[in-house]
Amino acid sequence: MEAGGGAVNAPAQGPEPREPAPVLITEAAPSYEDQLAKRKRKYIIMMSFRIPCLILAGIFYQTWWLALALIAISIPLPWVAVLIANDRPPRKSEKVNRYQAEPTRIESGGHQVIDGG
Repeated sequence: MEAGGGAVNAPAQGPEPREPAPVLITEAAPSYEDQLAKRKRKYIIMMSFRIPCLILAGIFYQTWWLALALIAISIPLPWVAVLIANDRPPRKSEKVNRYQAEPTRIESGGHQVIDGG
């Protein structure tokens, strides 16, 4: 019996013998469904702070400055939640391959000129 370390002669196979093995793309962006689920979760978390703020403002109505502060916090929450939830993940910066031709030199020196005559 031969120990490991030999060359691999056969390609990797998937569950079916005729299917190639799946390719792992490590730098692929998350799927749209994953992004949408993450954005929904952010929105729900942000909006879940609004109702407690309003309830606490009602509880502390006799301390006017605290009630006013809680209401002031709860007013922009829907707007902020929408802005944060609609924000897409940042794009990865990629190096752009651009063709850069080598600069051509102008030939120097004398050339023979032939005049037709």
